[in-house]
Amino acid sequence: MVIIRRTFLALLLALAALGAQAQNRFIVVASTTSTEQSGLFSHLLPVFEKKSGIQVRVVALGTGQALDLARRGDADVVFVHARAAEEKFLAEGHGVRRYPVMYNDFVLIGPKVDSAKIAGGKDIIDALKKIESARAAFVSRGDNSGTHIAELDLWKASGIDLAKARGPWYRDTGQGMGPALNTAASMNAYLLADRGTWLAFKNRGDLEILVQGDRRLNNQYGVMLVNLEKHPTVKRDLGQSFIDWLVSPEGQKTISDYKIGGEQLFFPNAGQVGV
Repeated sequence: MVIIRRTFLALLLALAALGAQAQNRFIVVASTTSTEQSGLFSHLLPVFEKKSGIQVRVVALGTGQALDLARRGDADVVFVHARAAEEKFLAEGHGVRRYPVMYNDFVLIGPKVDSAKIAGGKDIIDALKKIESARAAFVSRGDNSGTHIAELDLWKASGIDLAKARGPWYRDTGQGMGPALNTAASMNAYLLADRGTWLAFKNRGDLEILVQGDRRLNNQYGVMLVNLEKHPTVKRDLGQSFIDWLVSPEGQKTISDYKIGGEQLFFPNAGQVGV
């Protein structure tokens, strides 16, 4: 009887240990609102979690905020889209290595009435100049996200000094892509959006894509493991497992398989040099 009780107790302890281990098999991924609001994670994560048994908890923020979260050691992996900011994160020692994962593009959205007369153009710089000249309503995310950083770079490339040019026509929302699109729809305003979130966006109102196809609108995503040596709570092995899957043939195919209305949202390019 004593032996049976000891065996039963040992079994209970083993099951409890397994349960605790299973509960601990999760990672925190700091990522962008565009990957979340486009629906990509809802498509990707069930496939990875079923294969690996690792749960992924996504914190969707602008790229700058996502990197800051990781700088505090509150994430295991960052999955963002602003290469200069990513390289700075690595140079500071917060990340281990950057892996290119996929790309899509930005598009310039605007009202069908198009007071700036930019519809059908492919030159994003020319379009921004016309918007500023017309003082046409423009909505900016204003949140230090990858999209916001890209927008500011494009204004700079156009030769427009926003500090001097901005006025009532230019509105910072300080919010993610979805809320910014909602604001633009309510104001009949122009804005820069990632194509994935735009395709998933339902409340379009009178908005449509007006400018696309400029090579300067390319939108590259990268993924990085947070550095365990700098942040001891990082789950290095589990985080690396997620990264390895994303850049594997299976992960890349899962990304390319994600479509809305038959249109592919993201294009995998793991292993490509210089992106």
